[in-house]
Amino acid sequence: MFIAHLTNQRVAHEVLALQILTLLLENPTDDSVEIAVSFMREVGAFLAEIVPRVLNAVFDTFRSILHEADIDKRVQYMIEVLFQYRRDGFKDNPVIPDGLDLVEIEEQIVHEVALDDDDLDGQDELNVFRRDDNFEDNESKYDDIKREILGDGDGSEVSEKDSGGESGSESDTESESESEAEGTEGKAEGGAVLTKSGLETPATQRIHDLTETEMVNLRRTIYLAIMSSLSFEEAAHKLLKIEIRPGEEQELCNMVIECCSQERTYKTFFGLIGERLCKVNRTWAKGFSLAFGSCYECIHRYETNHIRNIAHFFAHLLASDALRWSILEVVILTEEATTSSSRIFLKILLQDLAESLGLKTLSERLKSTEPQMSETVKGMFPSDSAKSTRFAINYYTSIGLGAITEEMREWLKSAPNPAAASSDSGSETTAAAIQEADLTALLALILIQELLQDRIRARVPILIPQIKILDQKVNQTYVVVVGIMRHQKKRKSKLQAM
Repeated sequence: MFIAHLTNQRVAHEVLALQILTLLLENPTDDSVEIAVSFMREVGAFLAEIVPRVLNAVFDTFRSILHEADIDKRVQYMIEVLFQYRRDGFKDNPVIPDGLDLVEIEEQIVHEVALDDDDLDGQDELNVFRRDDNFEDNESKYDDIKREILGDGDGSEVSEKDSGGESGSESDTESESESEAEGTEGKAEGGAVLTKSGLETPATQRIHDLTETEMVNLRRTIYLAIMSSLSFEEAAHKLLKIEIRPGEEQELCNMVIECCSQERTYKTFFGLIGERLCKVNRTWAKGFSLAFGSCYECIHRYETNHIRNIAHFFAHLLASDALRWSILEVVILTEEATTSSSRIFLKILLQDLAESLGLKTLSERLKSTEPQMSETVKGMFPSDSAKSTRFAINYYTSIGLGAITEEMREWLKSAPNPAAASSDSGSETTAAAIQEADLTALLALILIQELLQDRIRARVPILIPQIKILDQKVNQTYVVVVGIMRHQKKRKSKLQAM
């Protein structure tokens, strides 16, 4: 920047500035192009007046770098802003600012220095800090030279500072007397201030606006900036030019998403705006990440059309790597943790990602072996219970993404089957019931036999009702035993077939 201002002040020849630009843009990298853009913003107005044709050639180089070179999105945006500065005539960076046109044109001495001069002394020792033992003497010499060049205006100020011993003492005494006088003044209750005359004046009060008028005005400004733009580059440029107070950055992200959701059909225009903002500054990427979590938690409040647009928007940001995939950690795909709205949102999001990246690439992304990624998608591929795993498999299969469920299917095969455990316990219970029924039937037969023997021996008549009750108990016992035996036989045949 120092060389750019030397060129503007006609201290250095414009050839030096052009050589620096050529050197920076010969083998473009992110750093070299960024420095060239900053240098051109300072010296562009001067070169437009002196060598406009050469300036056109330099901007042609910038244009080719923008379309052909492999540079970061942030640097591409800086080049686009530079073209906008040129269209505006470099009005924010004049050649010589007001008050700095100090040397007459006839007295100017232009130093014709070039980078390829053989006698050019680099003076690398100046890049090393050295302690100056005569610092005060050298500073006084510099002040003399400055007064000689700039005039006596600044010199009078310096002399006043030097002679501050006499006037300073007087001002100190006056300030002390004033402070003592002010010290006699007190503050009344309620924040009022007592003056010398004894009158009370209300103290300064800070007003807090609880009507959110400023927030409404900010949202209106963001909305008009988006809707009045012809392209996403223009919209992103306008949004970045808006003065946003600290703590209100999230409002811009929320407003972009809200404008996108209000459209009848999804427009890539909004996705490109979000992508540009995320890649220019990671602050906006963090804001959109937080917005994804809040939208997913409140997705049941949106209409179906709004859900579709929001899903397409975030799918675009994920497919273009504008957002990190760690935002998916809020998704838990179980029957209890999802609603119909959230399932619609995930369906559109994943189908759009599969269409943009391809099913193979999507599967590789979701099944990455990185610990961070595996923790992120843990909720999307549940393995805590067979019920949740089966629900996720059925969901992915129904939306046409069954290929990403292979690992869950393998886990489900090797997972313990609770039905088998319950059948084992049931078989043990059945065997115990059979043994108990057999014992009951045996005791009943023994009892019947003894009663019959006693009847024969004693020839004592037995009451007919007692015999009927005993026969009913025996019949019921045999029916239970036969039913249990049949059920056990069927169970054994099924197990043998498996």
